[in-house]
Amino acid sequence: MKKLFALVLALCLALGMASFASADELPTLDQIVLGENTDLTAKVHFVYHRTDLAGDDGKLAGYVKEFREMYPNIEVEYELITDFAENALLRIGNNDWTIMGIPTVDKDELSKYFISLGKLEALDAKYNFMSNWAYDGECYGIPSTGNANGILYNKRIFAEAGVTELPKTPDEFIAALKAVKEKTDAIPLYTNYAAGWTMGAWDAYIGVAATGKAEYLNQILPHAKDPFAKQEDAGTGPYAVYKILYDAAAEGLIEEDYTTTDWEGCKPMLNNGQIASMVLGSWAFTQMRDAEGGEHPEDVGYMAFPISIDGKQYAPAGPDYCFGINVQATDDEKLASLYYLKWLTEKSGFAYSEGGVPIDKTGEYPDLYAAFDGIDMVADADALEGEETLLSELNSESELNINAGGNTKVQEIVEHAFNHDKEFDEIMAEWNQAWSDAQETLKVEVK
Repeated sequence: MKKLFALVLALCLALGMASFASADELPTLDQIVLGENTDLTAKVHFVYHRTDLAGDDGKLAGYVKEFREMYPNIEVEYELITDFAENALLRIGNNDWTIMGIPTVDKDELSKYFISLGKLEALDAKYNFMSNWAYDGECYGIPSTGNANGILYNKRIFAEAGVTELPKTPDEFIAALKAVKEKTDAIPLYTNYAAGWTMGAWDAYIGVAATGKAEYLNQILPHAKDPFAKQEDAGTGPYAVYKILYDAAAEGLIEEDYTTTDWEGCKPMLNNGQIASMVLGSWAFTQMRDAEGGEHPEDVGYMAFPISIDGKQYAPAGPDYCFGINVQATDDEKLASLYYLKWLTEKSGFAYSEGGVPIDKTGEYPDLYAAFDGIDMVADADALEGEETLLSELNSESELNINAGGNTKVQEIVEHAFNHDKEFDEIMAEWNQAWSDAQETLKVEVK
């Protein structure tokens, strides 16, 4: 009887009838072989935030069409949401989705919502940035693309302003913005204040870019005493990152009315030279270059964040949203999702076409990273063993939400600087106090 059951199970799997297998018998992502199980029938509901890729003639529709040439019975339906971060957290425990860009959750809760894609050791050998949503040796998400965080800028406007060399320090960057204001009609630095989520981008630079240390964000910061204080070298550290924004707002180098910024509208504005620079990850490069209404894609450039440590610049590299598969999905849906994620990562060219650092370790880097020649791209090191959720706990207790959607605190920098009603050092002192109080409450050793 056991032999008969084993024979039937093997036959079912060969025919793509994965529903006969238990969830524990699903293959891991590294075991998936594209071109197998082509008769598999399932529907995948994919919740994602890339509204710019929507439409029957959009990139996502093109990917689905191409994938279905290999898997004709797998339907892939995208649900694209503008306020994704909030919406995803509200829906994460539901069964109305199959694949989702993983929102900000504690790592020890990943298995409540997502299936394991395989062992970290195995997947890390094949793909980049796999530890981002890994816990206890299991991976729960694979990155859509990778980002090397820097600054978008208009090359023509910088040249017209007389900026012949890309700035490498905060002082040089502010000087470049002043030159833009004096010699062109462009907005020197566009904050994207009104969108909210865009302002959280500033947090991404306080680790590798500001310190040159891969360990800073997840290992050093949780234990640091007054991490937002002015460093001995004032042009480095988290202090220097946020002070660039403060100084730009205080000196009138941003929009005339920051409350009226327009996320979609800013894309052709940077393309056409109405905006000189924006602080966003490299994922935004193609959106600015290919913006509808933009007539100068060749003018869109990308440079490293203007902080140097002992004369050297570093660029933080890491994943964009990572895709996870709903633990509540049927086995057929889970298997279909594994095939689609495998195809997106290895065959679609998605990361490359979006200007991202490739996820497949054999992938090529897009041309946009030409200005990063000689600049080290470094991924944040993982948290120390036993401290996987410590940064998240400190973020929650302090309400600073560093690198976790902390938009409000960064917006307040713009508000106070623009209105000249609070000094920058006062703001940083408040943040340090909140961090210190959280460390004390959570009994964190301060080093």
